[in-house]
Amino acid sequence: MKPAVFLPVPDLRCSLLLLVTWVFSPVTTEITSLDTENIDEILNNADVALVNFYADWCRFSQMLHPIFEEASNVIKEEYPNENQVVFARVDCDQHSDIAQRYRISKYPTLKLFRNGMMMKREYRGQRSVKALADYIRQQKSDPVQELHSLEEITTLDRSKINIIGYFEQKDSDKYRVFERVASILHDDCAFLSAFGSVSKPERFSGDNIIYKPPMLSAPDMVYLGSMTNFDATFSWIQDKCVPLVREITFENGEELTEEGLPFLILFHMKEDTESLEIFQNEVARQLISEKGTINFLHADCDKFRHPLLHIQKTPADCPVIAIDSFRHMYVFGDFKDVLVPGKLKQFVFDLHSGKLHREFHHGPDPTLDIAPGQESQDVASSPPESSFQKLAPSEYRYTLLRDRDEL
Repeated sequence: MKPAVFLPVPDLRCSLLLLVTWVFSPVTTEITSLDTENIDEILNNADVALVNFYADWCRFSQMLHPIFEEASNVIKEEYPNENQVVFARVDCDQHSDIAQRYRISKYPTLKLFRNGMMMKREYRGQRSVKALADYIRQQKSDPVQELHSLEEITTLDRSKINIIGYFEQKDSDKYRVFERVASILHDDCAFLSAFGSVSKPERFSGDNIIYKPPMLSAPDMVYLGSMTNFDATFSWIQDKCVPLVREITFENGEELTEEGLPFLILFHMKEDTESLEIFQNEVARQLISEKGTINFLHADCDKFRHPLLHIQKTPADCPVIAIDSFRHMYVFGDFKDVLVPGKLKQFVFDLHSGKLHREFHHGPDPTLDIAPGQESQDVASSPPESSFQKLAPSEYRYTLLRDRDEL
């Protein structure tokens, strides 16, 4: 029998320390650096990718680096598969072509990708390890709520847009397309599904997808296209989930202002759905061709009291229609005038032509009713400055690239 071998005390302590360190050390990951050679391959193969667009000289980027790396370490422990979640970064000074491709206008910008597709909403939350990790966990959660009884539909939150899929089987190409669409649009709509015997009463003509609008007075709509065609299904659902007239809130205000389009806003009381429906119908009737030149929005009068006061209005005056050009705010006439054919359209055209700005500063344009040499009695006024511009990305949080040529 061989004699036992005992390590000297210092060596024993060192061995134990190494063992403990090996067992309890967290998983460390290196942030993937993207360039023109690898960006498409890495993003296309990632279920979810969070990409940090940064510049080394930007102090906000410098502050985010260690937080971003630690969040990546935390998430890697929960999702160890290399393609489940990817934390990546782009040095925008070194790769200005990539920055231009993704329209980066500030540092740092955190954009989310799913299987290579960039999501419309970037991450604008708190820059902490917990907040970033929670955000990724939310993105990895099931985007579709399963219904176990059709009675649950009667208790849906009808202030939201609900998209419901009725399927015979969950393990089907049709449901996989529906689930993929839901993973992209779940921030805009509530997605629900029912299967088998639960969904059977709604499948009299086969599997189908139903759009339930937020207003009870509006009828449901059925998707009539191919449920296995992702592009067609996505296009139809996106059209329903991202309405022509969107609600502006303090949560999405920064995102909307960053789009850079003026706002045409209806201020209304939350319970006043009638005025909202009238506004939506008139925007669709008169201004659909202006969709790319102005954002059509509605806002809660109570929540946005300050912009109302800015134009000398109060919630008692609602509904009120106004334009915020990001320089000034202009008030539409009486809300009832929105029903006058072409009146709302002319209001927007007067913004684009510069007439609103010109008249507010120099008085009304001369008309044929004024004789040559006769002075107009109208007095120029000064419109209030933009109120919603204050919701734009802040220089206390980002390095703003005011000149896009900087990229």
